[in-house]
Amino acid sequence: MLHAHAQPTNLKLSTKNSTLQITDVTDQAAALEAYDGHERVWCGRDEERGLVALVGIHNTALGPALGGTRVWPHESFEAGMTDVLRLSRGMTYKAAVAGLPFGGGKAVIIADPKKDKTEALLEAYAEMLVALDGQYYTGEDVGLTLADADFIRERAPNISGTSKGGSGNPSPVTAEGVFLGLKAALAHKSGSDRLAGVLVAVQGLGSVGWSLCEKLHAEGAELVVADIDTDAVDRAANTFGARMADAGDILFVEADILAPCALGGLFSSDTIPQLKAGIIAGAANNQLARHEDARLLMERGILYAPDYVINAGGLMNVAAELAPGGYNREATMRKVTEIPRTLTAIFQKADAEKRPTNEVASDIAMARIADKRS
Repeated sequence: MLHAHAQPTNLKLSTKNSTLQITDVTDQAAALEAYDGHERVWCGRDEERGLVALVGIHNTALGPALGGTRVWPHESFEAGMTDVLRLSRGMTYKAAVAGLPFGGGKAVIIADPKKDKTEALLEAYAEMLVALDGQYYTGEDVGLTLADADFIRERAPNISGTSKGGSGNPSPVTAEGVFLGLKAALAHKSGSDRLAGVLVAVQGLGSVGWSLCEKLHAEGAELVVADIDTDAVDRAANTFGARMADAGDILFVEADILAPCALGGLFSSDTIPQLKAGIIAGAANNQLARHEDARLLMERGILYAPDYVINAGGLMNVAAELAPGGYNREATMRKVTEIPRTLTAIFQKADAEKRPTNEVASDIAMARIADKRS
């Protein structure tokens, strides 16, 4: 296992004439508040091909690091690094609670996915993945499409969730887990998981958010939706009869359930007092601005489904591709059905001990990691 301040491994690039440079920036990351004893943080730069990528490896006690690659135009290198640190730590918890033999990792390519994401950039990133030599396995995330993953897969073996040699887009599996987890939260809060007439506010209509809306609509839920893509909002209104909300206001609408399915950092001491939903159950990663903010939700009587528990379906799916014997769809979907049972156990323990749900969930994760190390 790597350690944060050990001598860095020399990374061998995949081509002789590569313009890619990969450096260990763990010590730089350690100065940030989001750092949490990460084993390694790598930075890949290729000025000719426009790549600035960060790969955070948080904890590999349970196995090699696994996590998606996000393409996002962070306003600064430090902001991108903070994102990588928070996301990779969340992946450690997600894999551990789900009982997967993987550790936590995450990558961020600092670029605008609509303007900067070229084949040359993706090719340089694929070289970085090859150079990491089994330390990190990745897949799709915000800004990285199935087509992008297929392109990278042709150049690097350590990417899952592809249509070429993989199981395809994991987003529908993520949505299925979120849907089942949302129903478990509703049952715990109200005594019934019936969605007919229940108002759900969905923030974000990407692959996961849209799939979740389909499932909710099919069971009679009423929807209010928001996205920065106004065309997606219009389609949701036409397809599901959804009410439309402004992207800046969706968190604060009157709703039974709030399902964040976009970016994280949403719930803080500033926003939590304004919330009007009784349940938070959505797909977004790192929904809390700080781990401690879950206590504010508890004090307001808002039931919070820890994001790294409810959204683990996609990780389960891509992890299954790496299992001995290869991908088994039926076995994977059976594992996804464990998500609501896990959440219900967390809710019950949190109630009994009067503790925030994410504290209970993180205790489960760290106990499994400690058991592995002992």
